Amino acid sequence: MPTSDLSHHQDHPQPDPRLDANIVSPARRWNYWLGGKDHFQVDRDSGDRIAGAYPAIRIAAQEGRAFHNRTIRYLVREAGIRQFLDIGTGLPAPDNTHEVAQAIAPQSRVAYVDNDPMVLAHARALMIGSPEGATNYIDADLNDPAAILGAPELAATLDLREPVAILLYAVLHFIRDDEHARKVVGDLLAAVPAGSYLVATNSTKDFVPPHVGAMYEQMLAKGLVDAWPRDSATFGRFFDGLQLVEPGIVPISEWRPATTEHASPAEVSMYGAVAVK
Repeated sequence: MPTSDLSHHQDHPQPDPRLDANIVSPARRWNYWLGGKDHFQVDRDSGDRIAGAYPAIRIAAQEGRAFHNRTIRYLVREAGIRQFLDIGTGLPAPDNTHEVAQAIAPQSRVAYVDNDPMVLAHARALMIGSPEGATNYIDADLNDPAAILGAPELAATLDLREPVAILLYAVLHFIRDDEHARKVVGDLLAAVPAGSYLVATNSTKDFVPPHVGAMYEQMLAKGLVDAWPRDSATFGRFFDGLQLVEPGIVPISEWRPATTEHASPAEVSMYGAVAVK
């Protein structure tokens, strides 16, 4: 939707009650770590607290974006995927999913999902895809896959009879309950046909020194951080029944890196994987 349309739905639009400058938004905090401008003081404070315990977080954010780009290019070029369901979209940044995919295959179709009103407003205004393809935006929460799958915007954008790549970048770790998180992923995968892909990442403590892991646990207990780390085995269960694409479950910087020089596992502290149904 063009920027000018955003203010024309109502003569006096009411602010979305979810847009609270006193509540941390993971999307805005991620934007802060990436050097963006779309964040509030509460997001910066949260980002700085996490950076105090884990100084490499900004490197991890940048590596997360690089992993995103490599996996999208793989899906388009090698796997032949032309449909993407990107859940936990985040604020617009260089190389959004539709930009990477449509640069290779202009007919690619992308449905973005987020429940952050700032993300949705920015996405609708700025993330306009190619004429040959399609982009759309769904206001929904990963915790409610039925709402995502039943959204009219999804039906208008993706054909679930054809393969779809389900993209869960840096979002699963906001669901603490492992069983619930696996059910969410399972429900999404059940809705797409064979030949579809799952791409996911999750933060981990597997590579950091014990004192850093202990500090993070203390911050979790106090509610100062909100990303639930998982070890390799727990993360791997999201891919049960799927065929992992080489190199399998690895630190995101080690998934088909573009160069021999890249961030260490401790610097990214995030697992990533791609698998096919």
